[in-house]
Amino acid sequence: MNKFKGTGIALITPFNEDKTIDFVALERIVNHVIEGGADFLVALGTTSEAPTLSAEEKTQVVNTILKTNAKRLPVLLGMGGNNTQNVIEQIQRQDFTGIDGILSVVPYYNKPNQRGMKAHFTAIADASPVPVILYNVPGRVGVNLQAATCVELAKHPNIIAVKEASGNLMQIMEILRDKPADFDVISGDDGITQPMMALGAQGVISVAANAYIKPFAQMMKAMREGRHEEALRLHYTMLRMNQLIFADGNPAGIKCLMSIMGLCKNVLRLPLVPASETVQNEIENEYNNHLK
Repeated sequence: MNKFKGTGIALITPFNEDKTIDFVALERIVNHVIEGGADFLVALGTTSEAPTLSAEEKTQVVNTILKTNAKRLPVLLGMGGNNTQNVIEQIQRQDFTGIDGILSVVPYYNKPNQRGMKAHFTAIADASPVPVILYNVPGRVGVNLQAATCVELAKHPNIIAVKEASGNLMQIMEILRDKPADFDVISGDDGITQPMMALGAQGVISVAANAYIKPFAQMMKAMREGRHEEALRLHYTMLRMNQLIFADGNPAGIKCLMSIMGLCKNVLRLPLVPASETVQNEIENEYNNHLK
C-alpha cells in the first residue's frame, strides 16, 4: 500500500546567517507542517538545496527530520542522480530506519533516452529495500520521462508512484488512464495540484505547503472527500502565491515567505541567492492581503 498520498512537504533546509544549517528552525518547520495537516514528509528533495549539502550534513538533516517527526508521518528520502551505480551504492550504504520510501529523479545533464531511463529506474528499484517514487521534472533535468515509459516502469513491484512535474496535463492524463491500479500519480506542481487531483492524482509533493500548510492541506482533503467547490475556492486563494514563490527560483521564494512568517532566515547557499527585492515585496503583500 502506498503511504504517500495527500499533502507531502518538500522540506527546505534552513540556514543561519553564516550559511550553517539551522537545526532549531528545521525542527520548527517539521512541527509546523505536521501540526498544520501534512500527510507525509520529503527529506533531501530539490527544495532542500541537497546539492550544496555535504554527506555529513545530509545525514544530520535526515536524522533531525526523523527525530522531530517521531514516527508521526511517513518519510520519503530523495535519492537520485545521473550515475546509476553511484545511486545504488548510496542505497546500499543508507540506514533506512524510519524511512518509508525514496524519491528518485530522472537523470540530469547526461540526458538518457527512454530505454536508458527505464534501465536506470529498474536497477534502482531492484536495489532499494523500500518503495520507489519516480520524479519527472524535465524543466530541471533536460529530458522527459514519457507516459509510455512511466507506465512500463509502473509495472515494477517496487515502483509505486510518479511525482509528475512536467506541467503537461495531456501526458499526465495518459499516465492516469494507462497506469496499473496500484500505481499513483503525485503532483509536483503546486499551481496545478487541484486540477491534477480532479483528473485522478492522489497527492502532491509541495513546496508551498512548507509555509501555508493549512489551506493547502484543507484543499487536498476537500478534493479527496469530493468537496470540489471548497477545494476550488482554496486553489484560487493560493494561486497568486503559488506563482510568486517560483518567480525568482526555488527555494528562494518559499524561504522569503517563511522568513516573513518567522519560520526561518532568508538565507540560501550559492549558487542560489535570495529572491529579488521586487519579488520579496510582492510575496509579502500577497501574504498579508490573502494568506495571513
